[in-house]
Amino acid sequence: MAGGLIVVSGPSGSGKTTIARTLLRDIPLLRFSVSATTRPMRAGEREGVDYHFLTRDEFQRRVDAGEFVEWEEVYGHLYGTLRAEVEGALTRGQHLLFDVDVKGALSIKERYPGALLVFIRPPSRETLEARLRARSTEDEATVRRRLARTDMELELGEQFDRRVVNDLLDRAINETEEIVKHYLQLKERRI
Repeated sequence: MAGGLIVVSGPSGSGKTTIARTLLRDIPLLRFSVSATTRPMRAGEREGVDYHFLTRDEFQRRVDAGEFVEWEEVYGHLYGTLRAEVEGALTRGQHLLFDVDVKGALSIKERYPGALLVFIRPPSRETLEARLRARSTEDEATVRRRLARTDMELELGEQFDRRVVNDLLDRAINETEEIVKHYLQLKERRI
């Protein structure tokens, strides 16, 4: 069986992580692609489960060695997808689900043209800002940095295979699940 790559992406506050977690819960065929990062571990996170936490020097060494499929500096921290993780999963016939930034998603598609890219779009910029502020997890400067990226992310999202507007979370989850299940059915038929 050939494995598949499904990427869920969108601006901060779009609901992409909530949707990705629901996909993992509801579709047993999916396995989460654990990204590497230089940001500090947050409460409740676990090494190798949520992220591979690396020092900046170790991350850069791996970049220089060509060990990443994609990587990006976002908000002062490095994030990336390790090539060995992707290649190993594909070799084993596993279906990987990615929750990565928009540029990272497009880099994955460039290297793996058969990947499915799903862009989670907020219903409006105002709704996105309200969601970011309601989380109360970031200071004002961080919220402003996240909002500053939004226009670029929305523009790049037009290059994705599918786009889902997250105006009502349950509807966005159902729509995304249908898209992913259809992709997986097509992958299974190619055996």
